Amino acid sequence: MLPIFKSIPTHMDYKGQKLAEQIFQGIILISAAIGFVYGLIIEQFGWTVYIVLAGFAVSCVLTLPPWPMFRRNPLSWQPALPESTAEPSQKPQESTKKKKHK
Repeated sequence: MLPIFKSIPTHMDYKGQKLAEQIFQGIILISAAIGFVYGLIIEQFGWTVYIVLAGFAVSCVLTLPPWPMFRRNPLSWQPALPESTAEPSQKPQESTKKKKHK
């Protein structure tokens, strides 16, 4: 893969996801209302569909890429635990007796 693609951020924080969802829903709602009113006035349902599809396209361009406004609140992760040289702890063995079901 080209190194330029690795430098492109592909994540969004939780507050950014919420903002993107609100923007997406707002644009769809506004375009649906505008499309309905315009289609009602000119009595052409096709224009309603075109306006809603245009609103959908605009909202996709604004919300699908991880723009910097969606990455303002990064998560602070806990530091990684150092690897221990001891053997990993084993699970306690389950009891060998099994209950009989009637």
